[in-house]
Amino acid sequence: MEPTQILLVEDDPNDVELIQIALDSYNFVNQINVVSDGEQAIHYLFGRDGQPPTQPLPRLVLLDLKIPKINGIQVLEMIRKSPRTRNLVVVVMTSSGENRDLKACYDLGVNSYIVKPLDFQQFVEMSQKVGFYWMMLNQIPTID
Repeated sequence: MEPTQILLVEDDPNDVELIQIALDSYNFVNQINVVSDGEQAIHYLFGRDGQPPTQPLPRLVLLDLKIPKINGIQVLEMIRKSPRTRNLVVVVMTSSGENRDLKACYDLGVNSYIVKPLDFQQFVEMSQKVGFYWMMLNQIPTID
């Protein structure tokens, strides 16, 4: 399998750095594109001002729920409503373990929901495992 892209939707620079460090240790990702709010995520995936997106679809979206402008649940809802993006693999990685957030995400078809560990080493290990599973082991249909 060819290395490919991940879209990381995360507003905490420390979490961005930890995820990048964790995933850079593998060769299955050739690019991690980072956006820091929901509006940027929508522009990345769907384009802006009537223009098509400039990037190909990522193989994996790592989505925080507690992001500015458009929250993660709304971003997930838009992803699942569009024929272009409805089959994207979306993994929520968030600090919220609230049942209403879990239910909302699974009702919208999230592929996985992970509560971020507070411990540095556990966070790095979790990021590596998530990346490895969804990028290397999980099989997805070709997205046209």
